[in-house]
Amino acid sequence: MEEFIKNFYEVFDETDIEQLKPETHFRNLEEWSSLHGLATMNMIEQVYGKKISVEEMRTMMTIQDLYNIAHS
Repeated sequence: MEEFIKNFYEVFDETDIEQLKPETHFRNLEEWSSLHGLATMNMIEQVYGKKISVEEMRTMMTIQDLYNIAHS
């Protein structure tokens, strides 16, 4: 999980890594936008080889949700 959070953190410019925990609702992060959603989807595909659809992304709420799909 620690490595996943570091990879997720690289998508952001202003968010402190200390804010990112498995239970963090990433959509509630001040910096979150649809562009961050696309960048996150791309990161998961590039790093973990798992392609996520926009529909799947819309159902995810926490970093743990993203981690689970990246490792499924």
